[in-house]
Amino acid sequence: MGLPARQPVASGIMPRSMVTIHRLPDQLVNQIAAGEVVERPAAAVKELLENSLDAGATDIAVTLREGGVRQIRIQDNGAGIARADLPLAVARHATSKIGSLDDLESVATLGFRGEALASIASVSRFSLTSRQAAERHGWRLDVAGGELAEIEPAQAEPGTTVDVLELFYNTPARRKFLRTEATEFAHAEEAVRRAALSRPDVAFRLTHNGRALLRVPAQDAAARAAAILGEDFMAAAVPLDEGTAGLRIWGFVGLPTAARAGRDVQYLFVNGRFVRDRLLAHAVREAYRDVLHHDRHPAFALFLEVPPATVDVNVHPTKTEVRFRDGRAIHPFVRHAVEKALARPAGATVALLPEPTPASPAAFGTTPFPSRQAAMPLHTGMPEGFYDRLFGREQPAAAPRQIARPAMPEPEIPSSRQDVPPLGFALAQLSGVYVLARNAAGLVIVDMHAAHERIVYERLKASLDRAAIPTQQLLIPVTLLAASLETATVEEHAELLARLGFEMAVSSPTSVVVRSIPWLLRDADPVTLAREVLREVAEVGASSVLAGRRDEMLAALACHGAVRANRTLTVAEMNALLRDMEETERAGQCNHGRPTWCQLSMDDLDRLFMRGR
Repeated sequence: MGLPARQPVASGIMPRSMVTIHRLPDQLVNQIAAGEVVERPAAAVKELLENSLDAGATDIAVTLREGGVRQIRIQDNGAGIARADLPLAVARHATSKIGSLDDLESVATLGFRGEALASIASVSRFSLTSRQAAERHGWRLDVAGGELAEIEPAQAEPGTTVDVLELFYNTPARRKFLRTEATEFAHAEEAVRRAALSRPDVAFRLTHNGRALLRVPAQDAAARAAAILGEDFMAAAVPLDEGTAGLRIWGFVGLPTAARAGRDVQYLFVNGRFVRDRLLAHAVREAYRDVLHHDRHPAFALFLEVPPATVDVNVHPTKTEVRFRDGRAIHPFVRHAVEKALARPAGATVALLPEPTPASPAAFGTTPFPSRQAAMPLHTGMPEGFYDRLFGREQPAAAPRQIARPAMPEPEIPSSRQDVPPLGFALAQLSGVYVLARNAAGLVIVDMHAAHERIVYERLKASLDRAAIPTQQLLIPVTLLAASLETATVEEHAELLARLGFEMAVSSPTSVVVRSIPWLLRDADPVTLAREVLREVAEVGASSVLAGRRDEMLAALACHGAVRANRTLTVAEMNALLRDMEETERAGQCNHGRPTWCQLSMDDLDRLFMRGR
């Protein structure tokens, strides 16, 4: 007697013999697509803003109610939509932005899929009102749950207004996954901020529950960044604008001393499109590698412009991911551009204000410096007599000298305040740790060990970069089991690996032999090091792992070679340190990302002592 046939389970899945293939209704197809394109109100806001920008709008108003769940209204002054095209505007896969595969491979607009309006209209009570400039009035099309009503004439200014009411009203399973009103509004507001940041030439307004929260006119990029990211960000940021061979990157990068605990102020745009891209994020992170303190995160707003044909934007329905045709060229371009912006000498931005008469070192209550002092390994000196003439002081001929006088010609006195160096001239040393200097803006305080550490570190790196990286031959070559990608990387990039100090060869389809590694990393595990280098070379075409490990070792050497705390310096040595800082890249931070100096203006000092109140 045979076993009884298995019955369908309670989940509702039918036996295979009962399954038939059929087409899904258009309404259901649109709702499925909405699950990919419109996951929350912020996604609808983003898609509608992109449509407005693609239509050439110069003024966009966004109105939200209850975080965008109750209402989303986007009103623009763009080109508008003709009456005959209104039904197509809410039809799936209907668009004016591409018409062929060639167009898809070189998309120059923010939108191109032709899915957004159809998806939004399928899960909301939707209204589309538009008027072209040549028309006497506009036209309105209402859509309820995907069902189109008759097109009606409407009073409207030139442009387009989209009203989205009761989002997800007919898909309750989707609606219950929405968060609180505050959370949904925060995401929607961020979508508006990103759009406004990407297009400073367009005016934006944002209103939530009847309250105006953002209003920015068309303005320049710096003013827009300040309006969106805050004055504090701009005060601690440096501009960036680099270009080569069809590539351009511009924007603003925050100084390492203004790094944040989170990644909340990190904006990357590719051809005006906000993206989350691992390659670009890695390039920026590498640029900050040896100037950022521990687990802090940089703040930046960067805009990369590339030929549309060299980037694939058709990677994800939300269009926030891209794929570059030549990522190995993009990565070093972005990294070097950010590094260059950050690599400014200390004091380069200090304003030259009227120079007050400084007090003598004795006014600080300092102990006289010893007359015998071993010289620091610095290349600049400043004899003490220079200060006497600069500040109009006269000393008795018999007065004993308390500061060692280096055997070198005395420099001429600056003829005007424009000749005062950015970090000024040393006044005294505090507790064997800080150098106090006076520049045209006020008081400069320098952490002498941190500053000298950066100077030594940059010189070590420069010396190493000028010569081939020395290698360490392994006494016994190491063989590692390799994946096909690793063996292909060794064969394709043997010359690059050799320049990095690695001698590798493919010994079989599944193994690689390592005969030498960089001498500076001779104590590292060669197998682990080789795998890390191969992975990095395969991903970005250069080894950030090697650079990071090398720089860690050079940083340690610089730390040991820098002037130690509690060492007494002569005025000449302190001034030598200041001049070297002014000539050294990234001198504003030590090798661990801590600041090396700070400026107190005369206004800052006046506030401390309540002068003028």
